[in-house]
Amino acid sequence: MKKALVAGGGGFIGGHLVAALRSQNIEVRAVDIKPLNEWHQVFPDVENIADSNLEDIDECMDAVDGISEIYNLAANMGGISFIEHNKALCMLSSLINTHLLIAAREAEVDRYFFSSSACVYAQDRQRNPNILGLRESDAHPADPEDGYGEEKLFAEAMCRHFYQDFGLETRVARFHNIYGPYGTWDGGREKAPAAICRKIAKAKITGNHEIEVWGDGTQTRSFCYVSDCIRGIQAIMEAPYQPPLNLGSAEKVSINQLVEIVESIAGITCTRKYLVNAPKGVNGRNSDNTKFKKLHGWEPSTPLVQGLRETYTWIYAEVLKETMV
Repeated sequence: MKKALVAGGGGFIGGHLVAALRSQNIEVRAVDIKPLNEWHQVFPDVENIADSNLEDIDECMDAVDGISEIYNLAANMGGISFIEHNKALCMLSSLINTHLLIAAREAEVDRYFFSSSACVYAQDRQRNPNILGLRESDAHPADPEDGYGEEKLFAEAMCRHFYQDFGLETRVARFHNIYGPYGTWDGGREKAPAAICRKIAKAKITGNHEIEVWGDGTQTRSFCYVSDCIRGIQAIMEAPYQPPLNLGSAEKVSINQLVEIVESIAGITCTRKYLVNAPKGVNGRNSDNTKFKKLHGWEPSTPLVQGLRETYTWIYAEVLKETMV
């Protein structure tokens, strides 16, 4: 029977992936550095290993024992504020991928998936909010986001060379802003959709309809709903294509438009206080899905308003619980 390791199984995407794999009757081992009570989702019918630091090669060797395929989602990361202020911590995630690759080679696992990021793309191609979709080839000549993007691009190269030199079947997806329920929504590691949902949920609950928006609101992104992400991960893992692929929605919006969508879902209108000196990332980023569609006959397609409705509903309930404590 196939047995999968989900490294970072206590995280947002990892929890959703564990849920999908177990629903397909795949035996799962979920490993995370966080204590079990801090996991985003916990499933008692899978093998859950908490408090495990996969930066340590011995922990990696133990984690891959008896495993046939590895999904590496483990990383020290968060939203733009976290990755701009914790570059050394982001870079240290390279230890996780390096040691897991070594352990995977030693254990002769069948396949290895690495979760990369759109932050690997050259910054010069992301200065215009009206940018077209980023193609996979746009990662070179290299000028990735400092820290987090550099670590991801290095890890991609490690996967490629373990494939070329040792025959390890590695697969890589470049995530474009994955969002959805059970994600981080507070504390400094949350990404834009969750942050906006939290701010507007608090505005609705408290009656104070002023919110802060980082940047001037004109910066553009595409946001991929988590169920599309999980479907994409499994499609990439099962296919023979080895080089990195974009995994994201092609529905580009500005941050101002993102706010408007969540406002319409919440049924309120907010006054915006723009923090132009706050971390805001690149001016424009969008996913070109041409190659993904050609290979898989499908692309992430959950409409943003639909995904945000599910996300806002979940975050509103979490904010309400916190308010009532």
